Amino acid sequence: MGPKGDGVAARDRRSQEERSRETSSKILDAAIDLIHDRGLTRLSTTDIAAHAGVSRGALTHHFASRDELIITAVTRNLQQVTETLHAFALEVAERGGSSDEIVDRIWDVMNDRLFYITLEYLPEARHNPEFRARLVPMVRDFHAALDAIWMALASRCGTDPETTRTVLNATMCLIRGMIAQTVLRDDPVYFAGLLAFWKDQVRGHFPSLPARQAPARGGKA
Repeated sequence: MGPKGDGVAARDRRSQEERSRETSSKILDAAIDLIHDRGLTRLSTTDIAAHAGVSRGALTHHFASRDELIITAVTRNLQQVTETLHAFALEVAERGGSSDEIVDRIWDVMNDRLFYITLEYLPEARHNPEFRARLVPMVRDFHAALDAIWMALASRCGTDPETTRTVLNATMCLIRGMIAQTVLRDDPVYFAGLLAFWKDQVRGHFPSLPARQAPARGGKA
């Protein structure tokens, strides 16, 4: 095959790879949607394929088993959230921020399906060693991203790391408990009150500092 034919073949391969990635992404998105909406125990690969708009054959081509699909979907979901948190940590480090803002952001992230999905797969992780082993590294990365956010704030406020990590862990325990409670209690005012109370407790550990100002044009940083 000549140079022209080689170029066509390369484009075809790229196009095929793009289609394959697109199909895989649809399947993983569908799995997360259904874990959240229906629960893990009642979820079948047939349901996921239908929700993704692909054939079951296409699904099994990309994921050999239901466990493989669920593990991949959950770890990908955690990775996406972790990347968002790392971006927020950089933002806090560069422009400053407040503990109030961080508590609100973590509540928004956890309450936006993440912890509801976690509630579905935790029982499986407890009884399935392979599932648990696959998740642990991603969960560590997630907590490292949370740590980076709080440490960026601590660095600006002069709060010691040990106290900061205690505040981080207490915040996560509170928010997880609150979100678990929302399953049976639909009461936004109640939860807003708890968040306001907790932000007031946390605020004392992080003295307020002005946001860093961008250098004047032509001036030095």
